[in-house]
Amino acid sequence: MSKIVPTKPLLIMLYGYPGSGKSYVARQLASNIQAAHVQGERIRNELFEHPRYDKQENDVIAQLMDYMTQEFLGAGMSVIYDTNALRSAQRHSLREMARKSHAQPLVVWLQIDVESAFLRTQRRDRRKADDRYSTSIDRTMFDNVLSYMQNPSAIEDYVVISGKHVFTTQLSAIVKKLHDMNLLTGEDINSKLAKPGLVNLVPNPNSGRVDMKRRNIIIR
Repeated sequence: MSKIVPTKPLLIMLYGYPGSGKSYVARQLASNIQAAHVQGERIRNELFEHPRYDKQENDVIAQLMDYMTQEFLGAGMSVIYDTNALRSAQRHSLREMARKSHAQPLVVWLQIDVESAFLRTQRRDRRKADDRYSTSIDRTMFDNVLSYMQNPSAIEDYVVISGKHVFTTQLSAIVKKLHDMNLLTGEDINSKLAKPGLVNLVPNPNSGRVDMKRRNIIIR
């Protein structure tokens, strides 16, 4: 499947509660948009055998992510900046980085109710792709993160998606936003927008009712 190639480089930031689905959306976007996927937690786990998540360690991760992002944007490549862009000052710095590289910043804001998000954090499984580099947090840590968050403001370009929707619907909202920003061609828009009535045609492979080994149908 061909990937979306924006008309100018993008810097995609992610914002949302822990457990809102940011890692999942980032991974799926990397499969659908021609972009480098810069993963903060993967860098942390590869550098530190026993991560401490303190300020010194966080600063090291941020510096590496920023360096990699600058290099990719400078080469004309879009970037998915895969960490929670919690603070307005952090997003401002990233927007300035994007503009210096003639790239377009965009915040993807995942919205979900607090209790559903917290429950997801308690069900993380490192055997799954989206939980591989995640950390365990308790309720106190979860609430501390929420108290630290600053929602995107009117001066920022952002798109709101539901953390509970299927990715097809999430991607459709992002594609529409990119179209409104004049960053997509007509071909990209038509190929990625969700088609009414087709979104849920693919059965859930975990439902137990479908033999995925026999999913290829040959007509002679």
